Amino acid sequence: MKEIVAGVDIGGTNTVFGLVDRAGKVIAESRFKTTDYPKINSFVTALVAGINKLLSGKKGYTFKGIGIGAPNANYHKGTIELAPNLAWKGIVPLADLIRKKINIPVVLTNDANAAAMGEMVFGGAKKMKDFIVLTLGTGLGSGIVINGQMVYGHTGFAGELGHTIIVPGGRDCGCGRQGCLETYASASGLVRTVLYLLSEMKEESILRNIPPAELTARKVAEAASKKDPVALEAFDFTAEKLAFGIFNAIGFSSPEAVFLFGGLANAGEILFEPVRKYVEMNVQPIFRGTVKILPSGIPESNAAVLGSAALIWNDL
Repeated sequence: MKEIVAGVDIGGTNTVFGLVDRAGKVIAESRFKTTDYPKINSFVTALVAGINKLLSGKKGYTFKGIGIGAPNANYHKGTIELAPNLAWKGIVPLADLIRKKINIPVVLTNDANAAAMGEMVFGGAKKMKDFIVLTLGTGLGSGIVINGQMVYGHTGFAGELGHTIIVPGGRDCGCGRQGCLETYASASGLVRTVLYLLSEMKEESILRNIPPAELTARKVAEAASKKDPVALEAFDFTAEKLAFGIFNAIGFSSPEAVFLFGGLANAGEILFEPVRKYVEMNVQPIFRGTVKILPSGIPESNAAVLGSAALIWNDL
């Protein structure tokens, strides 16, 4: 019998889940809208039914466990705690609720930790013991691996590099503080930078023709690839701020590599080239030339499911 696990990614809008074997092959996949289930019990019922439906057509497999990536998930307790973009308020004992319906190992962690686990088990960090994954989406998530172990910390919420303050008194952040790294070095941070630069710079720019509400990181990247001056300036500023977060993290954990993943990282060398430059310029001399800044080794289409599957495979 071949062994199989379920990987689940719970997002504010969609929940994606799939069956994954030990080699990282996604055997089957499905999804539904998280927002269709404002009550946690009905969500759990739908998720377990969805997983069982995927399993029903699969003969010759033993089902070993469920790994879940979710916002504000606590690995130590199996809970989702005070997640701002989910309908379920307070502390949700998700692992226990699922185990009551299907008696099998269930582990969960936040989505950035799941991405780091996926990188270690199936991606570009297979032979690495020390690395960091930064997920550059609407916000900035981070998963930190030291000595081959995911860093969870005392509370289960360690590794919030997106909420290290890099500009005291800077931009307002959703966490209630000001100047956090994610307000500058995320897809939404890049858009904020462009809107500011459009008012400050006099140069012609194709970005002036896009209504502010329709401006996205992808459109800025497309403009930058056409050498648009405002877009290039925005990427340079964003790369400098991202590098600030990275060289501080390097001083803390001395990783072999930092992987950039998600919406903003899809801009490719327009982002990577200046980030590498600013990291090398500003990192402590003892660390110069020791850290690779790399794109993720996992295809984005499967990353969420593979990351959460890697989490349970690693535990098993």
